Amino acid sequence: MFIGEHAPRETKDGEDVLHVSPLESRTRSRVLHMVSADGPITAAELGRHLDLTPAAVRRHLDALVEEGTVVPHEPTTARRGRGRPARAYVVSDAGHGALEADYDSLAVEVLRYLEAHAGPAAVGDFARNRVAALEERYAARLAAAGDAPADRTAALVEALSEDGFAASARPVGAGGLTGVQLCQGHCPVQHVAAEFPAFCEAETDAFSRLLGVHVQRLATLAGGHHVCTTFVPTGGIATRPRKTTQPPGVDPEAAPLRPSTTDTLTHVKEGSS
Repeated sequence: MFIGEHAPRETKDGEDVLHVSPLESRTRSRVLHMVSADGPITAAELGRHLDLTPAAVRRHLDALVEEGTVVPHEPTTARRGRGRPARAYVVSDAGHGALEADYDSLAVEVLRYLEAHAGPAAVGDFARNRVAALEERYAARLAAAGDAPADRTAALVEALSEDGFAASARPVGAGGLTGVQLCQGHCPVQHVAAEFPAFCEAETDAFSRLLGVHVQRLATLAGGHHVCTTFVPTGGIATRPRKTTQPPGVDPEAAPLRPSTTDTLTHVKEGSS
């Protein structure tokens, strides 16, 4: 056994639990990334690329297969030659999710470095620049929907859903204050925005400009809610968007909506007005 690879076993609920050391964890992550980049790939090929012994490669592959992040790949056509072809491996759906988590961690580290060396304003500039590309793509589509905030919101829901945000909308409000509640069930920067809310703020400002109204963000996935919710006013209050780029904060009193039986995209949450 190489020094630093395995920590001692402990017993939990009558079963042995093997704790993986940081060194072992880093090597296993390298194997997973290599399978993602070059899969289908055999154990022998992994060993050559990563300079690992056959025993080490098998150990890491067995662990990745057991946790469900890597799966054996069955070739669609048999290779020529005698004997069975060497088993190859590819990343599973769960493995892709694990890789996304790795990329989230890297993004957070980069933003921490940027904040420490260039200041919080630099993080805000980066967030606004990232959202600007999305805003530019959506602008013509929402303009074609007309001037009514409700119609523009419907167009925004379609655009967001096509980009994988699992968006939906429903009318809310009573009396003179009415509006549409825009919901997003998925956020590609959820874990990053949990530490850097400038990403949520930049998106909220972009929605205000795209919809032509002063929208209010009620809850976010990054804040621990089940869905991002944004209130879009359609009547009863002024509908001119704010000129400032500082959006309203998340409403801590936001309460969940009753799930709609017709909404298959996401569960929605109700925010207090």
